[in-house]
Amino acid sequence: KIEIPRGCIVHHEVELGVVIGKKGRDIKAADAFDHVAGYALALDMTARNLQDEAKANGLPWSAAKGFDTFTPIGEFIPATSIPDPQKVRLWVKVAGQVKQDGTTDAMVFQIPQLIEHISGIMTLEEGDLILTGTPKGVGPIAVGDRVVAGLEYKSEELSRIEFEAIA
Repeated sequence: KIEIPRGCIVHHEVELGVVIGKKGRDIKAADAFDHVAGYALALDMTARNLQDEAKANGLPWSAAKGFDTFTPIGEFIPATSIPDPQKVRLWVKVAGQVKQDGTTDAMVFQIPQLIEHISGIMTLEEGDLILTGTPKGVGPIAVGDRVVAGLEYKSEELSRIEFEAIA
């Protein structure tokens, strides 16, 4: 279950999670996949009204993503199950309606560039999870909504997570 905090407008963002399998710092994009153990389906939940308020005031908005239950993660998927992570389909349904449905080839930043950038700021440790971005269609969920998200590779569903939004 995902808790909707009182007074919050909560939005869903389905994402591919990259699971780091080898510690590294200042990793070059060409070497990035040497550090990937696998992947996971993730739902990045955001208290959008809190994020907007923080942004408007020039404040950090990380708290808008940090509530308990806000980032459900699916099962670990070994990298060998997804040889080309830029061809993953991600989708989410809210209350039975498809809200997001897209593929990772449309990502603004490709996985090697993300790993290079992040590892230039901080050491990536084994088990770290990087969320990679979301397809169009981000939108709200409300108390009582049933949310179902999926990750597919070559038309095969590799992961699915389901939950109900509660107060």
